[in-house]
Amino acid sequence: MEEFSRERIRVTERLIRPYVRKTPVLELPASDFDLGSARLFFKLEYVQHAGSFKARGAFANLLSREVPEAGVAAASGGNHGVAVAFAAHKLGLRARIFVPTVASPAKIARIRACGAELVVTGDLYADALEACQQWIRESGALSVHAYDQVETLLGQGSVGLELEEQVPELDALLVAVGGGGLIGGVAAWFAERVQQGKIRIIGVEPNAAPTLTYALRAGHPVDSPAGGIAADSLAPKKVGELMFPIAQRSLQEVVLVSDEEIVAAQQALWDSLRIVTEPGGAAAFAALLSGRYKCQPGERIGVVLCGANTEAVKFSR
Repeated sequence: MEEFSRERIRVTERLIRPYVRKTPVLELPASDFDLGSARLFFKLEYVQHAGSFKARGAFANLLSREVPEAGVAAASGGNHGVAVAFAAHKLGLRARIFVPTVASPAKIARIRACGAELVVTGDLYADALEACQQWIRESGALSVHAYDQVETLLGQGSVGLELEEQVPELDALLVAVGGGGLIGGVAAWFAERVQQGKIRIIGVEPNAAPTLTYALRAGHPVDSPAGGIAADSLAPKKVGELMFPIAQRSLQEVVLVSDEEIVAAQQALWDSLRIVTEPGGAAAFAALLSGRYKCQPGERIGVVLCGANTEAVKFSR
């Protein structure tokens, strides 16, 4: 069986189904955002357990791999750490999570609330990953990689499985890219339809963290800048080795958006729909709203809103 086949994603989806939410899809006309006659289908993955799609990959790892007495360890910009901490808590496992100083206070608070041991170290995700790998060597804990792990991609691929069941005839699908676990898993699910010309998969990256753009240009994953407003979710040092061949085969294009365009997308989602996302969660929509991805008349466009671990809104009377 192919490593990232639809059947393997189906098997993984059945495994994690008791532990994750089937997130809804919101359909509305693109004219609501002055984007013409297209139809938009927002996959509301930010309402997933732990506040992002990452719960899928976390449960896929913890349920399908043997966890030693030392427990699990993960490095994260924030969302993966929240998800692994959440999954470990639900399954009664020990977890140590490593995050960089750019991790948002909201994500750090959620990791602690799940009872995981938290280590804040280094300025960037790559620094946290190095510290995590050192701990794994010393302790024997199970490594749960945020994106470059087979089980992680299979778990994230369940987003594609669900979306196809909910909206069978999408013309295009926009997905944010960090390390590439989400878009790799989703593109693996849709690979056959991509080859048949039935759907286009579009990656969206911040200008300040063009990891996949650099990799596609070089022909292999390479180091890239890792900054910007979405640095705690979309700014690894480079994309994963496992997702890269999937991206080469199945992505139509990768577009870049600015920090200002991401903020504008966050604001538009709040103003029009009262949806709150973190910057990384709004990046895919930013490509549409900014015109970096041009809507075609009548096009059916899926947009994954992938995370909402933020303190951007303060509730009061």
